[in-house]
Amino acid sequence: MASVSRPRTGVLLLNVGTPDSPRVPDVRRYLAQFLGDGRVIDLPPVPRKLLVNGIIVPFRAPKSAKAYAKLWTEQGSPLIVHGTALRDGLQRLLGEAYRVALAMRYQHPSIAAGLEELRKAGVQELLLVPLYPQYASSSTGSSVEEVFRQLAAWNDIPPVKVLPPFHAEEGYLQAFTERIAACAPTTYDHVLFSFHGLPERHIQRSHTPGSGMLQRDLPATSIDGCPCETADHDAHPTCYKAQCHATARALAARVGLRAGTWSVGFQSRLDQRWIKPFSDQLIEELARNGCRRLLVVSPAFVADCLETVVEIGDEYAELFREHGGQELRLVESLNASPTWVDALAGLCRRM
Repeated sequence: MASVSRPRTGVLLLNVGTPDSPRVPDVRRYLAQFLGDGRVIDLPPVPRKLLVNGIIVPFRAPKSAKAYAKLWTEQGSPLIVHGTALRDGLQRLLGEAYRVALAMRYQHPSIAAGLEELRKAGVQELLLVPLYPQYASSSTGSSVEEVFRQLAAWNDIPPVKVLPPFHAEEGYLQAFTERIAACAPTTYDHVLFSFHGLPERHIQRSHTPGSGMLQRDLPATSIDGCPCETADHDAHPTCYKAQCHATARALAARVGLRAGTWSVGFQSRLDQRWIKPFSDQLIEELARNGCRRLLVVSPAFVADCLETVVEIGDEYAELFREHGGQELRLVESLNASPTWVDALAGLCRRM
């Protein structure tokens, strides 16, 4: 009897997640799981639970539900729609030697379900692909941690590899360069590279000597004097801020932006102790100073989501107009563009 051909490598695509629907109860469940993660809000468990479930979620869920209602499409959440297209495109390119599954750190499809799909397919090794170009403990770290927590229950744990942050990889940069170039960036008054923000203390921990070996609850150190904005990312390989600035410099050079015509900001902050400058404040300042046409790129996201479509495309566009600007255009994310699918396939094969 001929043996059954099985995929050797299981590829698990990992992204943050999305509510199951834009209804308030589903958004509440998503926020409770997301914000209850100790790598996202790094407080001790009891105070974190009281803060999240007693204050943040009850007040934030109805507002977030309205934002998700704007984002939702007939097919569902864009993060799931684009993630599914990316999964299917990657599967076609990688072929029968691989089995590709999609999983979200929070809500569905869950990491447990994605791993079970790969286990049932009989894969002999696992490749984890966190879809976060720049490393952060609250995104990459949390997703990888949850995978290993799930794998701890398996009897037979296969060899596991993790795709490193890919913000400096040629294929990723080329895919975003194509997206930006399609918008004729040099015809705009300014280009803003807007990355997701993080608390300053998260960045400080990445500057602790030997930080790669430390637990996240060790004391943070000062980043004063560190040139995160200008240093090569290899100087501080786990520093999210340095990686973001390196990404922006690489993309600006590729699309021919002159010094002074582009800048870097950080969005989605919860308070004033997050990394600066803040994207919304930069947008206000640019509009007040005479910028009329603004192009915004968000290279921290490989798929369009709430933070790009609604926060930038709607809320920031309105803010820009309120302060004198005329047009704010959001560059489409990579989603499942052929260049990006091909680039990711190359990264998987290289592992």
